[in-house]
Amino acid sequence: MLQISVIRQNQSEVIEGLGKKNVPDAAEKIAEIIQLDDQRKQWRTELEKLLTDRNQFSDEVGKRYKEGDKEGADAIKVKVNALKDKTAELELLLGNIEKDLDGLLYLIPNLPHHSVPQGKTPDDNEVFQAWTAELPVLNEQALPHWDLAKKYNLFDLELGVKITGSGFPVYRGKGAKLQRALIQFFLDEAVNAGYEEIMPPLLVNEASATATGQLPDKEGQMYYVAKDDLYLIPTAEVPITNILRDVILDAAKLPVKMCGYTPCFRREAGSYGAHVRGLNRVHQFDKVEVVQVAHPDNSYQVFDQMIQHVSQILDKLELPYRILRLCGGDMSFASALTYDFEVYSSGQKRWLEVSSVSNFETFQSNRLKLRFKDGKQSKLAHTLNGSALALPRIVAALLENNQTAEGIVIPKALIPYTGFDHIS
Repeated sequence: MLQISVIRQNQSEVIEGLGKKNVPDAAEKIAEIIQLDDQRKQWRTELEKLLTDRNQFSDEVGKRYKEGDKEGADAIKVKVNALKDKTAELELLLGNIEKDLDGLLYLIPNLPHHSVPQGKTPDDNEVFQAWTAELPVLNEQALPHWDLAKKYNLFDLELGVKITGSGFPVYRGKGAKLQRALIQFFLDEAVNAGYEEIMPPLLVNEASATATGQLPDKEGQMYYVAKDDLYLIPTAEVPITNILRDVILDAAKLPVKMCGYTPCFRREAGSYGAHVRGLNRVHQFDKVEVVQVAHPDNSYQVFDQMIQHVSQILDKLELPYRILRLCGGDMSFASALTYDFEVYSSGQKRWLEVSSVSNFETFQSNRLKLRFKDGKQSKLAHTLNGSALALPRIVAALLENNQTAEGIVIPKALIPYTGFDHIS
């Protein structure tokens, strides 16, 4: 959530930034927020004056009673009671306007970093780092990963439909072991990079989902358990980041680095067609997430380190990849800057997104009330997270790119985790 002070002090920059994120009627929304804040400040000042007057009159009542002036005390008590009614009325008005103001602020997305390009769709994203080597070219008999899965009995989408519904794959045999191998490999890479491993809950309450920006922006994408008023997590980012909700950190202990593996649940898995076949878009998938809380002065250095971390993992998996800088229209609601990693799928002859690394600056921490102590002052920290990595499309690319006449070759870095060097 944007700080009201930032909005008031930088109105033109805020409106320009919201325009880059394609927010309709940004100027009108900011004007409404400032108008409500002006009214809130006016009523807050009036309330404080009434409370001061009421306290002074109350003290005077006690003084008059001690002096034996009951008539004077009773007369002042009438004024005290009248002030109590006025303060109660004003407190109600103030509570309502603060609720309305927060409601508007929750609907305003984060401001994009100055490097974010203009644009509305993924077609407007910029290639930050291109793949310069030759892309793998397979023979005409090469198969997409969904056909390879059937050939080698690795996962079953139809069985998932029977058990649950579309978008819930069932992994089998070496397909299941490949999943576990990738999860452990990704976790080991994160722990070796200094991240503390967390095993969080898979359901969160409304406060947690709101704190990280999933609510009120992504209700339609989240599975909701109405009876318990809980949400299945769309990513481990939500429970892991909320570990530090309402916490004041010591600046000397920044950055805080946490990682975790969880299943992830997304209700909206995309439309029909070749681009969503197989593992390209599913409702349940496995992912290892890395989260950092950083000092505002060096959060973009931390961001670069996270980009490097994901790059090194993909290098070890021997997968061709490129990095995109997302345009304003393709960024998430809460992000200030996002880089997407895409791996090349030779069976489908297309790039597949496998990771997003984002800096949220103070947007999440303002909702989380996550601060750090800097001398005598407490300041909002910066939060960052990234997929390191999401499994489905990694699996798709590994299967497709490494298929041979003898079977599917396992990358050397994964063999200690799978216990086999090929699938046949």
